[in-house]
Amino acid sequence: MHGEPILEKLQKEWHGTLNAYLIGFFLSLFLTSLSFYLVINHSFEGSTLIYALIGLGVLQAIGQLIFFLHIGQEKKPHFGVIALAFTVLILLIVMIGSIWIMHDLNKRVMNMPKMNMETTK
Repeated sequence: MHGEPILEKLQKEWHGTLNAYLIGFFLSLFLTSLSFYLVINHSFEGSTLIYALIGLGVLQAIGQLIFFLHIGQEKKPHFGVIALAFTVLILLIVMIGSIWIMHDLNKRVMNMPKMNMETTK
């Protein structure tokens, strides 16, 4: 038989190797289990726990982008990286804008004097 071996042909079709997928899978499993462990065992309190979970979530997202979506591994031009950067930019604008608006509304409403709602008899 002439041509490429079957394994190399499958790797080109999958755009990744079995090792890369297994590493990504076990990394995701580990980070998810670690997040679950931190919450169940009350390892941290309050905002420290929230920041730890956000950090683990960001690490998992980066791992999935690298191992499953193969971001940064394509040949030039890097359309996948550009599209991802644009998506992150839009999400940040929406999230930061929403938080800003909610904070401003909370500040304005909470500083209003309480109105007397009693009816006159």
